[in-house]
Amino acid sequence: MGFVVFIAFPVLASLGLSLVEWKSIAPLSTMRFTGLSNFGYLLSGHDGGVFRRTLWNTVVFTAVSVPVGIAVSLALAAFMDKHVYGSKLFRFLIFVPYVSSVVASVIVWQVMLQPSYGPINELLKSVGVAHPPSWFVDPHWAMPAVIAFQVWQTIGYNVVVYMAGLKSIPAEVYEAAMIDGAGQWRTFASVTVPMVSPTTFFLTTMGVIGSFKVFDLIYLATGGGPGDATSVISFYIYQEAFVAHRMGTSSAAAWVMFAIIFVVTMVQLRGQKKWVTYE
Repeated sequence: MGFVVFIAFPVLASLGLSLVEWKSIAPLSTMRFTGLSNFGYLLSGHDGGVFRRTLWNTVVFTAVSVPVGIAVSLALAAFMDKHVYGSKLFRFLIFVPYVSSVVASVIVWQVMLQPSYGPINELLKSVGVAHPPSWFVDPHWAMPAVIAFQVWQTIGYNVVVYMAGLKSIPAEVYEAAMIDGAGQWRTFASVTVPMVSPTTFFLTTMGVIGSFKVFDLIYLATGGGPGDATSVISFYIYQEAFVAHRMGTSSAAAWVMFAIIFVVTMVQLRGQKKWVTYE
């Protein structure tokens, strides 16, 4: 019963709404069937190109934040696994942003990146940067700022998962690499990276899905601005549904997001055979 009420019915209702024109503040009697016109309206740019810019922003956000987060997390996990004493404390400190309130974290970042008196810009000025970026309020720097926040927030989870994967690598494999004369970098590239590829695949898949669905960060940090510089699909869906009250285009955008996530996930599942090592 719970599945029907909380999952099946909302999904089917969303699909039905994507085929109609209706404002949620109007009576149900004003609902008009329009077929696939909502999808055409979004994809053709008849909304002023806002949806297409939003889609591009989402792709950029995902294409940068996921690989950067994975690479930094793996490097940190490998370093902590081999060289850092008291790694449990470091793991805890790195994991804190992931479990912290997004609201509190965004406020801290807004203070740190405040254009006029923020510590980051003051530091940049002290080293000779005459005009440091305005970060969240600059159309050119707002997206890099939210990407950096996303990487910072998720890195703790990735590191913990990677460290669990590193612990499962047999010591004999490293010993064999040392006997063959492999150095640290060669061992990392030829042993560590392939052996944790299942972990990388898992984190990449979940990271892509999470990045496409990101909402709270955008809503709190930039509100999709300046302009449409940081607007992503989930934020566009929210605005269409609860600000403009256009339930048809909102539902259509949600199904476009679902289709993209589904296709990307299928591509990842098919592609894993070429680079993921399970033995």
